[in-house]
Amino acid sequence: MKASVVLYILMMATVTYIIRVLPLTLIRKEIKNTFIKSFLYYVPYVTLAVMIFPAILNATVSQWSALIGFVVAIILAYLGGSLIKVSILSCLAVFVVELFIY
Repeated sequence: MKASVVLYILMMATVTYIIRVLPLTLIRKEIKNTFIKSFLYYVPYVTLAVMIFPAILNATVSQWSALIGFVVAIILAYLGGSLIKVSILSCLAVFVVELFIY
């Protein structure tokens, strides 16, 4: 392996370690600020959405069918549909749109 690859891996490991250890060492007391608490509450949801959204648009042949499936999923989830119902109906919407496009 080249020395530069090893250096890159060590650098990434160091940065990852620092990011995970700093909050544990710097924050010892309970967080009482409501703004920070609400911000930290939504971080996992935002991170998941940021990782999933590009994959949704690239998962099908056409971005239009992916967008329509995404909109159907958002509407059904907003209306209180179960996870299985939302998944099946959004996949069905993508299937129907791709039937007419191709």
